[in-house]
This record gives sequence, C-alpha cells and structure tokens, in this order.
Amino acid sequence: MRTRTGLEIRVVEDPSPLEAPSSLPETALCRLRWLGQAGFLIETVSSRYLVDPYLSDSLAVKYRGAPFAHRRMMDVPVDPASLVGVDFCLSTHGHTDHLDPRTIGPLARADPACRFVAPAACAQVAVSRGVPASRLFPADAFADLELGELSVHPIPSAHESLAIDGAGHHLFLGYLLSLPGLRIYHAGDCVPYEGLVGNLASWEVDLALLPINGRDEVRRAAGIPGNFNLAEAIALAKQARFGCAIGHHFGMFDFNTVEPETALAKIESERVDNFLIARSGVSYILSAAH
Repeated sequence: MRTRTGLEIRVVEDPSPLEAPSSLPETALCRLRWLGQAGFLIETVSSRYLVDPYLSDSLAVKYRGAPFAHRRMMDVPVDPASLVGVDFCLSTHGHTDHLDPRTIGPLARADPACRFVAPAACAQVAVSRGVPASRLFPADAFADLELGELSVHPIPSAHESLAIDGAGHHLFLGYLLSLPGLRIYHAGDCVPYEGLVGNLASWEVDLALLPINGRDEVRRAAGIPGNFNLAEAIALAKQARFGCAIGHHFGMFDFNTVEPETALAKIESERVDNFLIARSGVSYILSAAH
C-alpha cells in the first residue's frame, strides 16, 4: 500500500519471537508489531521502542470479582523480562493498561539500558511501578524530547476530556515520534477535541496509531473512560491527512472492544484505502517508496 505521504506499508505474516531484535528487510525504515490493546513494538535498523505495552494480567488481579473483571481475551505475546535491546519504553498516561507495573518493573530489572518516558503528571506513579527515577524522562505537552535518533513531540490527549494536574501538566498525552525518514503519531487514549487537528497540522504524519474502542454511558458510569469510535478515527485521519492509520485498543477486555470484522466492513463500505485494523502475528513494514 502506498501511503498518502508517499511511503509504502506492507503487512507481512510474522510468527517470529518478539524477544530479540531481528534484521529489517532491505530499504525498510521501520517495523511495527501490535502487542494488543494500545501496545506497539517499533523497530528501526538500530533501535527498539515500546509504546504502551500491557504484557501481564495485572488488571484481572486488581478487578477480580468486580462487574468488569478485566480478564485478558488475548494471550500475553511476550514476557517483558525476556525483551532484549529496548532503547525506550514510552507510556502515554498512568492507566494500568498503558503504565503496567508487571510490565514496566520486569522490563526495567531485566535491561538496565532501557529508559522510560511517561507524562510528568504521573512521574511518581511511574517510579512507584518500577521505573528507576534516573532512567525516567518526564514528558509534557509541546516540550520536545530528543532521545538519540528518536524525537518525541508530546501533544495533549483527551481521554474523554482534557485533564491537567495542579502543576499544569496534562495527564493524558499523545506522542508524535520522529524517526529517520518517517513520523508516527501514537494518540494514547483520546477522543476528538477542539484543537486536536491544529496540534497535528504542522506535522506530516506517515502513520497514526488510533484507539477505536469508543465510549458509552455504561462504561463511563463504571469509571472506564473511552476513546474514538471508528468513524471519529477515520474522520481524524482524513482531516489531519495521515499517510496511513492503524486502529487498535480492542480485543483485550470483553466490555471494551469492537469486532474487527465489523470495523473492516465499515472501512470497505466507506472506501477508505488508508485505514487498517491492527492484527497480531503480523509486521507492518514501512519503507521509502520506489
């Protein structure tokens, strides 16, 4: 598939283990693999990055016996303690499926070279969940982080609403990730808000990673804030002129998901040619167009 920004994206069946880096195809700029929920592994020729990995069953333990039991519908794809060569692990906010102590802690202990990014608003939470303070880079909206080959430009996200703590830090962030030859936008947990398209306007995003599990009064009443629905995510992709988008944040909990087949049918019926639905067991390979 040729993206709107001129790159090529290929979806390749890939059952290979996630633990260690493997070589990228020649001419590839990066490879992405979906870890479930909002989690992605992003690999370049020289680096590995995690964004919002949830690689445990922490929430099932926390909510055992509750009406929304948070039991995993997807197997854990990799033991975080076995991951090798992760340069940075980025969390967009402090909810456990994005900043998970049973993922972050084992990863930090297993790999002393791995560093972490989390919103300044939840920096202490990150430390309490296993991030060594000396290896934490606090992120704040519109304050760029230069992390070697990776540049991170955080923008606010509205997890149903924009939320700011007493010190003026946004609780929920999205990350614009600049890597050699491409830009990726991970929205974190987000709904449409006034100013979102403006925050993205000056960025030529090659690939956007957008949550599509939606929201409703039942979940809201239970304290479970929601995200874009598919129609809103498609509209944002068009308005912001993303090269391509991948919808994610489904298939983990039975009360907070969408059916991939239904989503694909909607995309096909609307003749949207640059919006994909996340799949496990595949690699998304981004390359410069020939």
